[in-house]
Amino acid sequence: MIIGVYVGSENLRSPMYFFLSHLSTCDIFLSTSVVPVLLCTLISNGKTYTMTVVGCVVQYVASSSFPAVECFLLTVMSYDRYLAICNPLHYIYIMSSTLCLKLVTLAWLIGFLISLSVMTLISVLGFCGQGYIDYVYCDFMPLIEASCSDTFYLELFAIVLTLPVVVFPFIFIISTYVLIFQTILRISSDTRRTKAFSTCSSHLTVVCTYYGILIAKYAVPVGEQSLSMSKMISVLYTAVTPLLNPVIYSLRNQEIRKCLNKVLSLNF
Repeated sequence: MIIGVYVGSENLRSPMYFFLSHLSTCDIFLSTSVVPVLLCTLISNGKTYTMTVVGCVVQYVASSSFPAVECFLLTVMSYDRYLAICNPLHYIYIMSSTLCLKLVTLAWLIGFLISLSVMTLISVLGFCGQGYIDYVYCDFMPLIEASCSDTFYLELFAIVLTLPVVVFPFIFIISTYVLIFQTILRISSDTRRTKAFSTCSSHLTVVCTYYGILIAKYAVPVGEQSLSMSKMISVLYTAVTPLLNPVIYSLRNQEIRKCLNKVLSLNF
């Protein structure tokens, strides 16, 4: 819906909605990479869903690439909000269509390259035994546990990759919002202060939701007692969050609601 409204409306041709359309696309791909297989498993009356090693690795690439891309897109969107609020006079000149395209392309490219590098190392692992994974989808830790090879360096490599994918973007987002809040608090008019905060409230809500679930997902200790909780968080992470993001943006954004009402009135 958000992508269609962005493409079909001339009033939403701004950098923020350009980034939002890519975020919505990323959410679609993330849920599509996991939910269909999950639904097949649920309707199989308790039977194990059969997947080849290649298919499992491919699902891991898809389910890990899109969250990485989403981290970078949220970082780009925080930079966009920082320029719009803290440097409004130069916003149009700095955040040009060329820069927007370069930032989005870089986000998608880096996200896939990082996941492909991990996939390359996973693909050379040996998998022995029954090859049974008791999990929602082919995630990193279930694949590591199913392998009979030495995975020490692979796990160390994955931990190092969390710095540029999760930690650094999160620090950047926090830093930009500290500057944004400082700028908003210096605004004397209550109306202008409320309007400035409303332009970034949706993005801030999505960031808190996304990183909150992401931190909870990897903070849960690995073990039999935490397996059910880990599965529940994974469902929230791959299915519920992609659903909440467009709802948050569409319900809290007056421009999207106006354009959607206009499109619906023209068609019906």
